[in-house]
Amino acid sequence: RGGSVLIPAFAVGRAQLVLHHLYRLRERGELPAVPIYINSPMAIDATAIYRDFADEHRLDEREYAAMCRMATFVRTPEESKRLCERREPMIVISASGMATGGRVLHHLVQMAPDERNAIVFTGFQSSGTRGATLVGGADVVRIFGQLVPIRAEVCNIETMSAHADQAELLQWLAAFKRPPRQVFITHGEPAAADALRQKIEQRFGWSCTVPEYRDEVELG
Repeated sequence: RGGSVLIPAFAVGRAQLVLHHLYRLRERGELPAVPIYINSPMAIDATAIYRDFADEHRLDEREYAAMCRMATFVRTPEESKRLCERREPMIVISASGMATGGRVLHHLVQMAPDERNAIVFTGFQSSGTRGATLVGGADVVRIFGQLVPIRAEVCNIETMSAHADQAELLQWLAAFKRPPRQVFITHGEPAAADALRQKIEQRFGWSCTVPEYRDEVELG
C-alpha cells in the first residue's frame, strides 16, 4: 500500500525472533527490500548477547550476522526522533510488546492514523494494555495525553506467544517425580488461571490456588 509496518515486540527474545523471521522471508524473496529498523536500546543489547553466547542457541553465526546486517539499530534518542519523522515505507521493530511504554509509542502516534500502514503485534496482549485495546478494534487510543485515531491495519500473530499453554503446563507437571506441597498459579487471565487450577486438582489431586492481589503466603 506504500505504507510502513510497525511491530511492537518484547525486547528480549521476541524482537530477535521477529528479526530472524524477517530475514528468512527476505532470503526466500517474500519480503520487499524496504529498510528494517530496531528501535529499542534493550532489544539492541539483547541481540548482542546472542553473538556473545553463540553456543547456547541454534542460530548459527552466519545467520546471526546476516540478520543483523539486514537491520539498522537505532540507539540514541536523536536517531529515534529522526526515524519517527521518516515517511518512506519501512519496517520498525520497537518495544514494548504490548505498547504500554517505550519508543513504540512515538511510532504509534506517527503511524496509526495512516491507513496505508500496518501495526503487527506478536503475541498475547494482556487485558487492560494498549496492545489489547488496539487488537480489540479500538478506533482511537490515548497516547501521551492525546487521542490518536487508529486507521492503520491492526493484527496480531498469536502463535508467536512464548508462554506455554494449558496442555503444555499439564504435560510438564506430569513429569514431576513427587507432588509439590502447594501449587500457585500467579500469571494469566483470571478465568484461564482458575480453569488451570481445576485441571490440576482433578488430574493430580494436588492442592492448588490462584492467589488474589496482595495475598501473602509463608513458605517454610
